[in-house]
Amino acid sequence: MKLTYGEPEEADGEDAAFQEAARAAGVPAPEVVRTADGEVFADIGGVRVRVYGWVDVRRADRTLDPAGVGSLVAGMHRVAFRGRRPEDQWYTDGVGPAAWDALIGELGTAGAPFAADLAGLRDDLVEVESLIEPARVLRTCHRDLWADNLRATATGGLCVIDWENCGLADPGQELAGVLFEFWLRDRDRARELHRAYRHAGGPGRVENRGSFSMTIAQLGHITEISCRIWLNAATTEDERRRQEARVAEYTDDPLTVGVIDEILDAVAD
Repeated sequence: MKLTYGEPEEADGEDAAFQEAARAAGVPAPEVVRTADGEVFADIGGVRVRVYGWVDVRRADRTLDPAGVGSLVAGMHRVAFRGRRPEDQWYTDGVGPAAWDALIGELGTAGAPFAADLAGLRDDLVEVESLIEPARVLRTCHRDLWADNLRATATGGLCVIDWENCGLADPGQELAGVLFEFWLRDRDRARELHRAYRHAGGPGRVENRGSFSMTIAQLGHITEISCRIWLNAATTEDERRRQEARVAEYTDDPLTVGVIDEILDAVAD
């Protein structure tokens, strides 16, 4: 079993309902274990907890079989489920030039070891955020399909975990993020993942730079919040190193306009 503390946004139970609908449609995911009354959360000793069935998953791995990933994501996007959780600015809005400039200045003043790396990407960060556009089609999506949450299992399959951030999004924009996460700068991997998704009937479309809007917004906010934690909330060296590593995930493999164009060219029919 996996026990987690309930978060306020999970109280509506929509993520559990979406996960159950996906499982019923054949998407590999842990079972949602409900209480005898059918509730998602239970009160145990004054603590609200939720329980999932156990799945033995391997470490996060961006080298997963691209065809398997593409087929799985297509299956998720075909689930007949439309929830009520709305879009969120975490997935739709950029950080903004002024905020990036202020943050980079604070990091430099504080002597952050990654300050120069982020400063070197400043223009790329601003340029790529200029591509953000509204969703074209909305349906309930996982909205957190990084390698941390789409994993291989010990038995050789794949499994999707951590559905708590689900909500309305553009499936094409989610697919673009999956392409970036698993392509590993290999055009053949991107092409294979995209073809498998289309062959499996996935409804999302990656057609232009704006298709990467959700990924641009997510990566910007993830990087920003890691910087803010390093500056204001990290109280130990271990915590600072954790945040440094998270920022490095972006600075070592940034999503730039050039990278987006490479992926678009790879998946063009």
